Order: sequence, then C-alpha cells, then structure tokens
Amino acid sequence: MKLKKTGKYNSVWTTPIRIKKLHPNAKVPTYGSLCAAGADLYAILDEPVTLAPHETKFISTGVAFEIPVGLVGLVYARSGLSCKQDLAPANKVGVVDADYRGEVMVILHNHGTQNRTIQNGDRIAQIVFMPYVQAQLIETDVLSDTTRGAGGFGHTGR
Repeated sequence: MKLKKTGKYNSVWTTPIRIKKLHPNAKVPTYGSLCAAGADLYAILDEPVTLAPHETKFISTGVAFEIPVGLVGLVYARSGLSCKQDLAPANKVGVVDADYRGEVMVILHNHGTQNRTIQNGDRIAQIVFMPYVQAQLIETDVLSDTTRGAGGFGHTGR
C-alpha cells in the first residue's frame, strides 16, 4: 500500500485495485469525498427492479475486481439508502475474497412496508477494502482463563 498525501487532510493509504467492467454501461465505483472509506457501487439494470416489502433480490453491479492478496472487499449498506428507503444488503456485510473474479452482486433487501424501486445507475451499496488476517486454527481441549471467561450477551449488566 502507498501513503497518498491529500493536502487538506491527513495522509490516506491507497493501493491500486484493478476493476473490470462486465457490462459496457457499468459504472466504476466512486468515492463520495476525499476521506470516504467506502466506494459507492452502482446498479446496472436493463429495466427497473422493484422490491416488495420484506423481499430480497440480487442486483447486478456489472463490475469485477482483482483484489490484492491480503485485502478483502467488504460490501456494506449505504446509510442514506438504508435509513431513507429501508434498503440494505440482506447478508449485512458481503465478503469479496481476493481470489474471486466474478461479478460483485448486491443482495438487496427491503426492510420496509412500501415497494422500493431500483433504477439503472442507482448507488446501491458501498465497498470498503480492508486488510485481513487468515488465522491458523489450532484445535485444543483447553483455552486460557480470563477474568471475563465465557460471559457473553449482557453479562456486564449494561
């Protein structure tokens, strides 16, 4: 990764990621601002798609990525779309692995009570590229003790 000097803001880490348009009218994802973490993904549709309340559909983006090893593409909801239109990825966060070369699809779900229509070119989600660690999982019969132990969901009383 490279450190890019942005001038007005602190430096931003950048790395080149190759993208392939799988459809001639597909839009390359764009960042909405200089310090945006997520790049907007755009719908590529032959005709509008309507999602009924509580319906889920696959929405094409028409793009594929060559994500470098050590990075993952995470597909998140766009905050405006989720709070104003009740639309968000059904799987909450989509994972695009570095060795995947197919089209990035967004599994969009209508959480609301009204029909929602997606038009060609609408921004439907955002993708964030992040480093990840692939764990070496070691099976064992004993785990180390901690103060918390197995306490989970609401164990602190807050």
